[in-house]
Order: sequence, then C-alpha cells, then structure tokens
Amino acid sequence: MTLLSQLPLLLFTLLNSILYQRISEAIRIAGSLVFILLLFILTAVLVKVPMGEDRFFSVTMATIWFINSFGAVLQGSLFGLVGLLPQKYSAVFMSGQGLAGTFAAIAMLIAIGSDADSESAALGYFITPCVGTLLTLFSYLLLSRLEFAQYHLNKSNKYEAGTTDELLKESSTVENGKVNGHVNGSAGGSPAENEVEASADGTKRAFLSLKQDESGQAKASVVEVFKKIWVMAFCVTFVFTVTLSVFPAVTADVRTIFSQKWERFFISVCCFLTFNINDWLGRTITTLIRWPRKESRLFPVLVVSRVVFIPLLMFCNVQSRNYLPVYFSHDAAFTAIMALFSLSSGYFVCLSMSYAPQLVEPKDAETAGALMTFFLALGLSIGAALSFPLRALV
Repeated sequence: MTLLSQLPLLLFTLLNSILYQRISEAIRIAGSLVFILLLFILTAVLVKVPMGEDRFFSVTMATIWFINSFGAVLQGSLFGLVGLLPQKYSAVFMSGQGLAGTFAAIAMLIAIGSDADSESAALGYFITPCVGTLLTLFSYLLLSRLEFAQYHLNKSNKYEAGTTDELLKESSTVENGKVNGHVNGSAGGSPAENEVEASADGTKRAFLSLKQDESGQAKASVVEVFKKIWVMAFCVTFVFTVTLSVFPAVTADVRTIFSQKWERFFISVCCFLTFNINDWLGRTITTLIRWPRKESRLFPVLVVSRVVFIPLLMFCNVQSRNYLPVYFSHDAAFTAIMALFSLSSGYFVCLSMSYAPQLVEPKDAETAGALMTFFLALGLSIGAALSFPLRALV
C-alpha cells in the first residue's frame, strides 16, 4: 500500500509540475475528481461483490494506484490555483487538509466503538469519499461564478490584455495620422509628417518588442521559479521526510501500559487522533501567526531541528523491538511527543506552502504552487521509504 500510494503520487505530481501549462486547469481538476469518484464508487460496489481474495487484493491495489495518480494531479492543480489567491487562502487550504485527517481518525474511532462488522464498516468508509468527492466537484464548478474568484484568477490576464489594448490603440492612432498624410498627397513628407512616421515606427517597434516579452516571459521557466523558492521546497520536503519516516510505521506499534480495554482505543486516540488534531491546529495557527518570516534563515534551521522527534518516538514503548531501549514507556509521554511532533509538522508545512507563491511574481504563482506540490510528494515518498529501515532499527 505504501509503495502503490507514494510512487504514483510522486510520479504524477512531477508530470503535473512539468505539463500543467499544456493541459487546461478545468480538465485537470474536474477530470481528476470525476475519475476519483468513479474509482471510489467501484471500490464501494466491490465490498458487496463476492470475489476471491487474490483477485480482490489485485483490484484494490490497482485502485490505490489510480486514485493516488489522479489525486496527485488534483492536489498539484489545486495548489497552483490557490497560489493565485491572497496568502490567507493558502493557509486555509492547508488547514482543510489537516481537518480531513481528523475526520478520518474520528471515523476510525466510530467504527471501533460501534462494533460494526468489517463489511459494513468498509462500505461506510468508501461511500463517504464518494459523497465528499461529489460535493468537491460541484464546489469547483461553482467557483467560476464567484466574483471574488473571477477577480483574482483573471487578474493577470486582464492586466496583460489592458496593456496590449492601450498600445494597440496608440499605434492605431499614429498609423491613421500617417496614412492620412499620404492620402493628402504629401508622400514626400514635411518635417512634421516625417516625425509622425518616425513616431509610428517607434511605437510599432516598442509594441512588437513588448509583445515578444509577453509571449516569451509571460511565465518564467520552471527552473527560474525553482531558483526563487528552493528554500521553501527543501523545507516542505524535509518536514514530510521526518514526519512520514516514523508516522505511522513506528508510532502505530506503540503499546499502552494500561488495561487491555484501553488498548483497543489507544492507537486510534493517542496516535492517529492526536496527530491529526494537532496537525490541523498547527496549520490553522498560520492564519494568525507567521513566524519566522519567509526571508529568515531561522526558518530552515527550525525545520531541520524537527529531526529530534525521530529518536524520541523510537524510544517510546514500540513493540516488538530488538535493539533500542525504551525510555518513554508512559502513555502520557508518547502523547505529548506526538502532539509536539504533529503540531510542528502542520505549522511548518503550511508556512512553507504559503510562503512559496509570495517569493515569485504573481504570474508565476501557479508554477510555484505546482512545484511545491511535487516537493511535498517527494518528502512523503522519501519519508515512507525511510520508515522501513527505521522500524527495523527499533
């Protein structure tokens, strides 16, 4: 599952970062949502269809691959879209992702607490994203009708069109003066008329030059954008590398020191719910507090310092273990470390993703958003790959 979710996520995020300018935003977003909806409907139907274990496993693994492929295109496209809006919307967008994780953790608790059979629980799990995806698709279709969205998403296009129209009008006016002079029989040209001709030629050259600039530099290349945002790209990659290297591969194997009844809910509450709530809080805090600033050298230093959470969580009561000792056996110690671990993860991820579009020109904000999504996926993939040897070290 880790391989078939992270590999397509990385590959298709990279493809989206390179090819997004050649495929329209509507096709990328609406198309991805439609295919994800169909795949979840298929998965929900298969819950009730009798099927051999091997075949069911193969079909499920294939749907995981394709859902994450379309999810990568969707996520990259949405980050690019949000990058065109004011900064606070990037923070709210990231906060929404954290809230989604909290929703999933609560759903897990409900399934455990209700003693529902596995088939009913699975059906509930897969019907929920069908409804959520359908609502998301309708929301996206309504977005273009909002005046606020129209203003921000079309702002750069309107600016370029306005500048071009003004130059065309000026050039046309001067050209008309020139043509009228020739019609009046003054082809030889008086000094005043020659001046008009020179002005017309100059205006045409300036206009053509500007037009070339607009066509050639309307959007900076991917490499040029990366040079401006590489620090934020490193930060988001490193945050997710640290996070995914121990969560959930290591943290899900932590065991409680209390009764067996509590053990049934322990991982769901102290690992998944604690992580997702604090990750959401960390993302939400950025709508109120943004420290350090994007130019600060302290920002990447703090991001790198999160590596201390890897040994801290490995020294918790992870079972079974072969090599490392247990220093934090109590449930409260594990929960406190998880809270700080997830709070810092959500906070720094959200800051990195929000800062990146601000480091480039408004016309390149979408490119920056698409690039940052690739590095986000890269961090997820590296972290998932590191989780196997780190778990073995315990």
